[in-house]
Amino acid sequence: MQKTVNILNKRARFDYEIIETYTAGIVLAGSEIKSIRLGKASIAESFCEFHEHELFAINTNIEEYAYSRSFSHTPKSERKLLLNKKELKGLLKSVQNKGLTIIPLKLFTNEKGIAKLDIGLARGKKNYDKRETMKERDSKRDIDRIKKEFK
Repeated sequence: MQKTVNILNKRARFDYEIIETYTAGIVLAGSEIKSIRLGKASIAESFCEFHEHELFAINTNIEEYAYSRSFSHTPKSERKLLLNKKELKGLLKSVQNKGLTIIPLKLFTNEKGIAKLDIGLARGKKNYDKRETMKERDSKRDIDRIKKEFK
């Protein structure tokens, strides 16, 4: 097993403009946390939704734990996220009033081995914003390459 797990949503920063980030705990079963510690999870297609003032991560894929017996979990179920009431109220207002969305950015384990999820309050980018991001990334890569040649 790995000591620390970092599972990233690589498309999130390309498709969305991140306004605020939060760190949330996740309610998991025993076989789910064991799969996460083995690095067998994906948050690429997931998003977050409110159900009666509680926040849930939807479409988070956590593979079944290979060594569990009959008490295994379903890979793509809703998982409750744990935040303070104040944070939940602020997120709910932003989603309802401003039309923003909440997306998972990173799934990781802390020093104690507890799984946490970094979520971001985000606004979707338009195609021209995505092209601009690609152009900035290419120019940064070229500048780094030129700097490396002169060292």
